[in-house]
Amino acid sequence: MINKISRNEARKYRHARVRSKIKGTAKVPRLSIFRSNKHIFAQLIDDEKGVTLASASSVDKELKLENGGNIEAAKKIGELIAERAKKLKIKQVIFDRSGYLYHGRIKALAEAARNKGLEF
Repeated sequence: MINKISRNEARKYRHARVRSKIKGTAKVPRLSIFRSNKHIFAQLIDDEKGVTLASASSVDKELKLENGGNIEAAKKIGELIAERAKKLKIKQVIFDRSGYLYHGRIKALAEAARNKGLEF
């Protein structure tokens, strides 16, 4: 019998492979994305110190989102993380899509962040 690994396990392998090559710094942090069925999360991470500089998610109270698992929510999260990066005087980031395809919610979040001034 052939044992097929799940999609999420395959994503974790891809994510580990990419993470071995990219590192965020204080000046150029890593913009890491996580998506679940109901929500989407974004963090700016300094890998040298191992700290999160800023974060935004569809769970944040200030956004008042009814549905956090759609493209509209992802766009708002992208805009919010870009605004929080501007407050920290961060203009450039390394985009870490965490093994997800650059499609749908991941693409919407990335393009919204770019439109608000983040470079990656």
